[in-house]
Amino acid sequence: MTNPVHQAIQARRTTQLFDPLRVLDDAQIRELVQLATLAPSSFNLQNWRFIAVRSQAAKERLRPLAWNQAKITEAAVTFIVCGQLASHEVMAARLAPSVAAGFMPAEMVAGWEGAAKSLYHEQPQRQRDEAVRSATLGAATLIHAAQGAGLGAAPMIGFDADAVASAFGLRADEIPVLLLAVGHAAPGNWPQKPRRALDEVLDLV
Repeated sequence: MTNPVHQAIQARRTTQLFDPLRVLDDAQIRELVQLATLAPSSFNLQNWRFIAVRSQAAKERLRPLAWNQAKITEAAVTFIVCGQLASHEVMAARLAPSVAAGFMPAEMVAGWEGAAKSLYHEQPQRQRDEAVRSATLGAATLIHAAQGAGLGAAPMIGFDADAVASAFGLRADEIPVLLLAVGHAAPGNWPQKPRRALDEVLDLV
């Protein structure tokens, strides 16, 4: 039997055409984001936030800021996937559940905090790079969660980042890394586009 995770990856395609009459309820949206938060992040910082643009008014506010792409109003929800600048200052709180669960010794927290501080404190480029990495990993996991739920997804980088940040109240330490439209696919979408040959992208050393 084929692994269902492999099946989802193989079947995934970028959905450009959505059925605007089919919606997702808040419980379905929450389930997708819950799965997205299982993505890896440096030091388990979980430095991401997902803004679910699902009301008609919010969609109409977002669409002109994103090159007027129709899928923003036609998809059930478009997520603004935000990365948060990496900071050691949140480390203790982010690791507390692991300590409480009993598998992470409490005395390890200070060491992780120190390591994160040495990497990110007063290092704005590293902070930003980590924000983009974490948001991207979260978005990729959300894409496959959507695929597993029988939904289509379309990542988008065509938007005015500053305008989106202002219109949707992003904090100073947050970056809108990408938009991700999710919903039920309409007829007419292309199949998955062929990929480059493995020998072109893989080196075994």
